[in-house]
Amino acid sequence: MKFRFRFFCLLSVFLFSFGSLSAQETSVMVRALAKDAKFIGSSIGGAKIIIRNAETGEILDEGLTSGSTGDTKLILQTPQKRYDQLTDDKTAGFEAKLDIDQPTFVNVEVHAPINKKQAKVVSTTQLWVIPGKDISGDGVVLEVPGFVVDILSPQTHERIKSSEEISLKANIVMMCGCPVTEDGIWDANQYEVKAIIHSEEKEPREITLTPTEKPSTFAANTNLEKGYHTITIYAFDPVTGNTGVDKTNIIVN
Repeated sequence: MKFRFRFFCLLSVFLFSFGSLSAQETSVMVRALAKDAKFIGSSIGGAKIIIRNAETGEILDEGLTSGSTGDTKLILQTPQKRYDQLTDDKTAGFEAKLDIDQPTFVNVEVHAPINKKQAKVVSTTQLWVIPGKDISGDGVVLEVPGFVVDILSPQTHERIKSSEEISLKANIVMMCGCPVTEDGIWDANQYEVKAIIHSEEKEPREITLTPTEKPSTFAANTNLEKGYHTITIYAFDPVTGNTGVDKTNIIVN
């Protein structure tokens, strides 16, 4: 009898231990931080987050970051010490819910900003996730480099007379949507903004765009000869290496 009792006790412990290894919902907070700026959230449409099983490629969860870009002073103007937290409950992020029953090695992908196709980049990392061991607080933070560049003028496939002056105009913001202004936190005077104009059978021309009174807007004027022209406008920060590009095509007749 004693042997049977001990056997059933050991069996119960084994079954209980086995049950504890069953699938558990495990939370992983993922955030996208624009390089030299703030978090990518609702104001610019969010960042697409995808978490995959690194071995099988199975998508364990996916979604968009939502929330605010965060506290400017805390993120950019306050010296950081070890374990200091950059976020609060309003700061943009995506809380993934992973249904796993064993330690799982995952790929974490950030596609951002999701609604700006010409500016969207992918940042990735890998880590182990343990069942029942949530990753919270700042969570997994992936840096997203670049600028969002939108050509405002000329419009795509616009037909312009060769006698007319052509207005080159672009809107340039950080990847979180934060504005670029003269002498601002993101100083427009620090950035190099130029248009490269490719024309048929002619050497490319480069024209400098300068800041205007409207935040994030850079402009210049030029004249072009008759023909088809591809206009590429780029922004470059020589301090951080941030870059951004947009392109359009016009017809001069």
